[in-house]
Amino acid sequence: MYHPKTQAFDKKMKHLFDEVDDYLEEKYQGVYRIHPNRPKRGATSNKAADGLFNLGAQFTAGYGSETGRGYIIDVKISTLETVKPEKKQAVLQETAGVVESLLPKYFPGKDLKVERDGGLYKIVGDFSLGSLY
Repeated sequence: MYHPKTQAFDKKMKHLFDEVDDYLEEKYQGVYRIHPNRPKRGATSNKAADGLFNLGAQFTAGYGSETGRGYIIDVKISTLETVKPEKKQAVLQETAGVVESLLPKYFPGKDLKVERDGGLYKIVGDFSLGSLY
């Protein structure tokens, strides 16, 4: 069971990535065929479970990384077509830019930013939840 402030933070993060998903789905509509086992965009109640893209952020304590703890931006393209590595990297970089532009909207007053950490992009900064009581 998680603290209500943690749940609220996670909910904001989910809404942020849903907005990024909408952006990518519209931009890349028709560029790649969706995987045949994946529902079409909007067919489920969870944007991560349908359409061409599956986006999210995974928390990492950051041991051994350059930027420390944060949320790794995860982008999966759900297609059987070959997506060239440089195209995957371009989509990841674009996703990171859109995420960074939306951070102030979803987390006003928080000092959060997106930084490159090796081959990954990570949301880093102030994840404090304030007083938990």
